[in-house]
Amino acid sequence: MDRSKIITLYHTIKYLKSVQVYYRLYYLLRNRFIKKSYSNKGIDRTKDLIWSDEIFNNKSYLGAKDFEFLNILKRFENKINWNYSQFGKLWTYNLNYFDFLNQKEISVDDGLELIKNYIRQDSDLIDGKEPYVISLRGINWVKFLSKNTIKDKIIDETLYYHYQILLDNLEYHLLGNHLLENGFSLLFGGYYFNDERLLNTARKILKSELEEQILKDGAHYELSPMYHQILLGRLLDCIQLVRCNDKIDNKKLLGFLEEKACVMLSWLSNLTYKNGNIPLLNDSSIGIAPTSKELFSYAKSLHLNWRKIKLFDSGYRKFQSHIFEVAIDVGNIQPSYQPGHSHSDTFSFELYAQNIPIIVDPGVSTYEKNDRRQRERGTYYHNTVQIGNLEQTQVWGGFRVAKRAKVFGVIEDENKVLAKHDGYKNKGVIHSRQFHLDRNTFSIKDSLEGKSSLDKKMILHFHPDVNISEISKSEFQLNNLILNLTGEYDKVVIQDYEFSMGFNKTRKGKKIVVFFNEELETRITEMQL
Repeated sequence: MDRSKIITLYHTIKYLKSVQVYYRLYYLLRNRFIKKSYSNKGIDRTKDLIWSDEIFNNKSYLGAKDFEFLNILKRFENKINWNYSQFGKLWTYNLNYFDFLNQKEISVDDGLELIKNYIRQDSDLIDGKEPYVISLRGINWVKFLSKNTIKDKIIDETLYYHYQILLDNLEYHLLGNHLLENGFSLLFGGYYFNDERLLNTARKILKSELEEQILKDGAHYELSPMYHQILLGRLLDCIQLVRCNDKIDNKKLLGFLEEKACVMLSWLSNLTYKNGNIPLLNDSSIGIAPTSKELFSYAKSLHLNWRKIKLFDSGYRKFQSHIFEVAIDVGNIQPSYQPGHSHSDTFSFELYAQNIPIIVDPGVSTYEKNDRRQRERGTYYHNTVQIGNLEQTQVWGGFRVAKRAKVFGVIEDENKVLAKHDGYKNKGVIHSRQFHLDRNTFSIKDSLEGKSSLDKKMILHFHPDVNISEISKSEFQLNNLILNLTGEYDKVVIQDYEFSMGFNKTRKGKKIVVFFNEELETRITEMQL
């Protein structure tokens, strides 16, 4: 291993918590030398759970042996191969999640046959035995079996066996949303089997992880609006589960879950655009999570009331006028020990005008460890400033982060925020950016403190539906808006880029790259008719 790789690895692992290191080593050694076995004794299925779906999963089972995940269709001709891997690991995971059990268009007979098909191949499963996959599948099985009042000894024994695997492989080596999903699923399993071991572990995980993972302004700390929606939906499910099945005294837990759901609802309501979209910040994509509208409706059906909490420790800000909505990132990489869904996007932003997306984050279209994944996480694919070809934050390996830009000097007022970051300090440059929204104008002021011979580029990505026309060297028309540049700049280049319409689905859009010197102001106003 060369010196640069060693340095990258050092700057990656130095942020890990001791518990992550411990469990990585523990699982590695245990799985090598100890063969675990499990028993199905003690299963208690004397009562049925009360369950009804409030939000249905996306349609992914198309009938027969046809499945579509991540915009990729697969028809299994003879036998369903639950380990099918030709479309990448995330596709295989989705096949094993069994989300399709809780889509609108599936019969009870079809759902049961798919479960039994899976059980017949249980000894051959690979990805399906991973703890995160067990967690999501467990919730889907419990929901489906409960709402259809199905009691099947073989299914219950298999499900309980999988929960025992999960208990022995809780994702403390990863933490983050993975461990939280473990806790959510164990709560469902604990209620389903009336099992105190599952319930006690669920309570412990949910109490500690929700306390840490939900920030004071309500954000999930991985700062992906998409994952925030997913986890909020799961939390609302847990509230319904506990409320409707009172055979177990969990009033204290219920109050805690409701409290966390309300702050998460506040954050989501702050960040959601008026047209219902979310900003595609960090690892966010279209068509994966429940929509904000669905989540707010679900929360209201549970009679949850949330108050407006100001955005602060998530690092996100949302400004609004009668014309514009702006979502801004002036925060650090969070959490430091699990930044797998983070991008090199300090001071990036999105701009909507009259409910229409104008300047957008390109989003993500893949989780495969390839050039596209690296590009979509990189600085040049965000609405910020890049020095040369350097990354503000060193993203690598699909889900790794080494050196990170640090934000400092934040000064803010209503509809205005100024901040600096040191992502280019190894080149002697500090980037300062001010965002300001007034009634008719949105402006960005970029300043570079320090000298560098490398190119300085200010980058803006426009939604594919935005028409761009050059009025002059300093003015561009964006639909019914005018973008004006002032300051010392050498040239403006318009390039193509790929905007994510979901996983494995993109549209061509346009981006502007402004090569400037030390200072640049970008102003966007509505055209005067």
